[in-house]
Amino acid sequence: MFSGSMVALVTPMHKDGRVDQESLARLVEFHVENGTDAIVAVGTTGESATLNEQEHCQTIKQIVEFADNRVPVIAGTGANSTTEAIELTKCAMDAGADACLLVTPYYNKPTQEGLYQHFKTIAESVAIPQILYNVPGRTAVDMLPETVARLAAISNIIGIKEATGNLQRGKQIMDECGAKLDVYSGDDATAMELILMGAKGDISVTANVAPELMHEMCAAALAGDRDTASTINDRLIALHQKLFVESNPIPVKWALYDMGLIPDGIRLPLTVLDKKFHDVIRDAVKQAS
Repeated sequence: MFSGSMVALVTPMHKDGRVDQESLARLVEFHVENGTDAIVAVGTTGESATLNEQEHCQTIKQIVEFADNRVPVIAGTGANSTTEAIELTKCAMDAGADACLLVTPYYNKPTQEGLYQHFKTIAESVAIPQILYNVPGRTAVDMLPETVARLAAISNIIGIKEATGNLQRGKQIMDECGAKLDVYSGDDATAMELILMGAKGDISVTANVAPELMHEMCAAALAGDRDTASTINDRLIALHQKLFVESNPIPVKWALYDMGLIPDGIRLPLTVLDKKFHDVIRDAVKQAS
């Protein structure tokens, strides 16, 4: 249903933490102009954990309006409360989002059965296409391939963002789910290889900074053109790595600030990038040119 380079869009903020609507509109235009294949609105890179429900829903609605059907919008609506995730998913559907992305519940560490029931309940409650999101390094819970395979039988669960960086894990999910579920990389450093193995694209942090190159790399990998994809990916590899020198989205927001695209606002408990990393990020952006 979706493919290519899908940006995990940051949420631009003023210094006092208010969402910056003008910069948000500018970012959407930046991605439309540079070939981004889909926009993920208010996902975890978009600081969903620190936006209240009203801000969350309003920001999704604005991104849908700014995109104006020129690029699909996938709304981040995950939460560690099933009822909250249902409400956010309903908001996203009402706002006109094309699909939703739902992260595994963080901190409360549900069992595999709990994960299955959580996502099944959301899917049955809201009739919008839904993409699962597994990122155990941030959530402290790992959704196993057998649980994903169970969920793939639910008609409006259409994909998974697999962010372990484990290529064999991604391949196992593809083998077990087949055409019932699309697999997307959630790890920029291994995304090219996973796409060449059969994944449909990359939900990307790097695409915030280098949307055109990420689009071209994903397109080449989807076409099976390893040489072209590798040549482009070599330019991006420093960004894949250095945009995580501090917790995401600290480095990528600072990179966009340094590029003049957004203010330097970020919400506590996250803080602005430490000065010792400024040149590290600038060098990575220059390498990508």
